[in-house]
Amino acid sequence: MSGIAQLLLACGYKVSGSDLKENRITVELAESGAHVFLGHNALNVRGADSVIYSSAIKEDNPELKEAKKQGIPLVMRAQALAELMQDKTVITIAGSHGKTTTTSLVAYLLLSAGLFPTVAIGGILKNIATNARLGNGKFFVAEADESDGSFLYYKPKYSIITNIDREHLDYYKSFEKEIEAFRQFLNRTDDDGAVFCSGDDSVLSGILKSYRKKYILFGLKETSHIYPKNIKLEGLRSEFDCYYKNKFVARFNLALGGEHNISNALAVIALGIELGIGLEFIQKALSGYKGVGRRLEIKFQGDNYTVIDDYAHHPTEIQATLKAAANLKPKRTIAIFQPHRYTRTQLLLDEFAKSFNAIDRLIITDIYAASEPPIAGVDSQLLCAKIKEREPERTVNFMPKEKIVEHVLGILKPGDLVITLGAGDIVKVSDELAERLQSKA
Repeated sequence: MSGIAQLLLACGYKVSGSDLKENRITVELAESGAHVFLGHNALNVRGADSVIYSSAIKEDNPELKEAKKQGIPLVMRAQALAELMQDKTVITIAGSHGKTTTTSLVAYLLLSAGLFPTVAIGGILKNIATNARLGNGKFFVAEADESDGSFLYYKPKYSIITNIDREHLDYYKSFEKEIEAFRQFLNRTDDDGAVFCSGDDSVLSGILKSYRKKYILFGLKETSHIYPKNIKLEGLRSEFDCYYKNKFVARFNLALGGEHNISNALAVIALGIELGIGLEFIQKALSGYKGVGRRLEIKFQGDNYTVIDDYAHHPTEIQATLKAAANLKPKRTIAIFQPHRYTRTQLLLDEFAKSFNAIDRLIITDIYAASEPPIAGVDSQLLCAKIKEREPERTVNFMPKEKIVEHVLGILKPGDLVITLGAGDIVKVSDELAERLQSKA
């Protein structure tokens, strides 16, 4: 939502909006000229020509109700973004996991190549310190969110799909319906464009069997069109030789760790080649990329301890993040996980219970509701019990969020890595822990 607000402000529109409380983003929007209301109130929408809303906003929201009462046009977030894409060459990045990192890599590549794209990302790209920028070039790079099916508003010329996993089943109700949504998304790509899909994803491979437009497969296996060889993982960086259609392209130094990020980078390289961007620009962008907020983000790194924060909130993401973090070779890994949504915890309980094998100590805090009502019997203690059932020897504790920092400070040993995981406000724990460790350094 903040990205759309920024783009509309840059286009010269008068923008107002509301949030429950002040944060860095609301402050920056106010400084850019937006009228920011704290709290939701029917009076906030009076005089508006249209009201743009996120699907996370419930029907009983007073601003939404007032807009309907006054007959003010209601526009979904993705619809607004689709309007902003008019007359642009659209590049969308979709997928259950990795789309924010991949979108930010694409955006940084086009910015580095001097193509002046308009960008809308689901996280803060550190190279430009924002999640959206209005450009005067022909390209529009956007993260396509599948969580509510609204990515079907977009009509891209180029699309990257990183993977399809069992996610957002509270909306889709079944994995089959989610797959069908991605099939429709694929078919919305221009006839003269191209889609870039993971060749390692069996679900995507199944969809592509009936796909008749141009597609390029990227992945870690040599069965893809573009793939890596001679991978070297060192800390949170990596290197690899890139092969495209069985021909050596170049060796790339990637400012990201983990094989999953090499896969993401291969999609970006393939897109860059398709767009005719010089290899030197692609190499420079991948090595100079500073990351995106809350994706393997180092909050503190001292002689004895490291603190990392990551947005991972799905079992597949947790496993990939912990595997990448293991390349730092810590003596112990302490993971702090905040489950996100009661529905996700309930639907993927068994998968969550299998996701923490790579760590030494696990702390689970209360579920971040994300506006969902509680589900009877579904809580963090249920997940703790499920993990202990699988692995009786595993050190796993439930702990209220406000007690975690003191507890961790009391058990830290030299060489420890602490990693916070979750899409809610668990970032506050990593921030406080990093602050406390910094003050002792």
